[in-house]
Amino acid sequence: MTDIFSKPIAVLGAGSFGTALAILLARNGNQTILWGRDPEQVAEIDKNRLNLKYLPDAPLPDNLQVTADFEAAVIGARDILISTPSHAFSDTLRELKKLDDGERRIIWACKGLEPGTSEFLDTRVEEVFGKDRPKAVLSGPTFAKELAIGSPTAITMAVDDDKLASELGQRLMSDSFRVYMSNDLKGVQFGGAFKNIVAIGAGIADGLGFGSNARTALITRGLAEMMRMGEKIGGSRETFTGMAGLGDLVLTCTDDQSRNRRFGLALGRGASAEQAAREIGQVVEGMRNTKEVKRLADKEQVDMPVCQAIYDILYNQQDPKVAARALLTRAMKVEGD
Repeated sequence: MTDIFSKPIAVLGAGSFGTALAILLARNGNQTILWGRDPEQVAEIDKNRLNLKYLPDAPLPDNLQVTADFEAAVIGARDILISTPSHAFSDTLRELKKLDDGERRIIWACKGLEPGTSEFLDTRVEEVFGKDRPKAVLSGPTFAKELAIGSPTAITMAVDDDKLASELGQRLMSDSFRVYMSNDLKGVQFGGAFKNIVAIGAGIADGLGFGSNARTALITRGLAEMMRMGEKIGGSRETFTGMAGLGDLVLTCTDDQSRNRRFGLALGRGASAEQAAREIGQVVEGMRNTKEVKRLADKEQVDMPVCQAIYDILYNQQDPKVAARALLTRAMKVEGD
């Protein structure tokens, strides 16, 4: 066993994606600890060796431990992979800080911005642990179910430390899981946050019966919007035409495994936002992200009509049909603007 695998890796968050990542890491030979906040849910997962609620077809490897004890999960781990909803990210960092030994490296797979501030999550890591703490973010076109059962999957890992990049890459890579490296933390984070907003829009358009032409136009203009804001905040154009941008956008907008797309479908078919969220039964990141990206667009003075339309539906009670038609029948303009 190499030194890379000599210490366990802790995965914080026993939802669908956190569980899938923990299964992947354990399957790759890592001693892995999965932490969940709900003791009853954790006990059920451990008893059945399955996360029946989210991934009933993906048994847990024998070397995957499950616990609801936060300190026990992180105390022996050097690498901490956070896969909570983005609104719980800051609280998780503060709990980690209480147990910090100065050596832990922070990785996250949360797709969103800080609620109420629209800050990027790497900024929160630096505020809590300092600018020199190695950190990485995972994002890209990955559905938890397919990842957990070993279907071929690729992901982008943006990282600011060469040693962490090498070692975490070795922890994650397998015959069915490919990692593409990047140093564009801001761009990868923004792609992961914004694609969920566009997926809600794609779901609304399909729920209204607008058809494939409208969905494709929405995805295309959503990508243009992602690039316009992404470059404004310092992201790289290559990021947005790659796995963490276009790849994740297409996946999330076109497949009903996406809870954001299903949320939009329910809205398009007449459900209220509250009804649609209850129907999904999991956190719909795009709902919160819409408010934060709208706040960021206003701050940076960037025109984001797709985001604005979804915001009007969710927070200004605009009729989805009216908002969608207005978006898809905007005045003619030069493509690329």
